[in-house]
Amino acid sequence: MALFAAFSICKVAKDAAGVAGNVFAFGLFVSPIPTFRRIIRNGSTEMFSGLPYIYSLLNCLICMWYGTPLISADNLLVTTVNSIGAVFQFVYITIFLMYAEKAKKVRMIGLSLAVLGIFAIILVGSLQIDDIIMRRFFVGFLSCASLISMFASPLFIIKLVIQTKSVEFMPFYLSLSTFLMSTSFLLYGLFNDDAFIYVPNGIGTILGLIQLILYFYFEGKSRVNSREPLIVSYA
Repeated sequence: MALFAAFSICKVAKDAAGVAGNVFAFGLFVSPIPTFRRIIRNGSTEMFSGLPYIYSLLNCLICMWYGTPLISADNLLVTTVNSIGAVFQFVYITIFLMYAEKAKKVRMIGLSLAVLGIFAIILVGSLQIDDIIMRRFFVGFLSCASLISMFASPLFIIKLVIQTKSVEFMPFYLSLSTFLMSTSFLLYGLFNDDAFIYVPNGIGTILGLIQLILYFYFEGKSRVNSREPLIVSYA
């Protein structure tokens, strides 16, 4: 009876963490909306790059496939969050293509087709593996590597914040959403005993925490500096 109760509590906690992860991930998915409002308003992609949406699409597709029952058991919430993410990325890429210059447009179309081709190879190739454990390891390793590379992308921003001592290029709510989503799926992976989920999200949690610490540190310093009186010297 005690064992059954513990199992039930663990399952409820896992589902709660997964639902929370889906909610916080939605905050990440909608974060580029202001950028695309500007693109639509100006009728141009300007200096914006479409590569982040290409990488995010591939990541979402691989992780979505990993969460299906054909690859791993009881990971439906991983499939839902990445399915929603993939739809958002498709929409962003479509809008980007509508307003991009010809050279950018051709490049984006080529990369989009490459992403779909890579995913098709992964999907078909994994189904050729009869051993379910090996199939899960194959797709899980790819999803883990994809997630780690996505979480590592803010390292450039972290370096920029330290160099410039400014949080201008590191939006608070984006960093907060990354931290909360990663923490939720870290707990989800631990409750589900799935290293392919808790390892990359553990890394994401650490990087998200670093971003928040840097934000409060440098934002606080900026606030203090702004209160200091400006002294003009004519010497």
